[in-house]
Amino acid sequence: MAKELKFEDMMKRLEDIVDELETGEMPLEDSLKKYEEGVKLLRLCRKRLDETKRKVEMLVKKGGKLTLEPFDE
Repeated sequence: MAKELKFEDMMKRLEDIVDELETGEMPLEDSLKKYEEGVKLLRLCRKRLDETKRKVEMLVKKGGKLTLEPFDE
């Protein structure tokens, strides 16, 4: 995953991997490779969400001052 993927593209790929794994028609070794790819994508998505959450928290203004506030999920 050398080039930076869009979050939406990573989520779509994760959905595709889940669909492929749910069929149960793949050999075990191929299933393991797909699972590993999915875990990597999941970690990247989680990291991207955490980074975005921090940016949103930093941009929240309250009373004319920048303050950190929890992001409502």
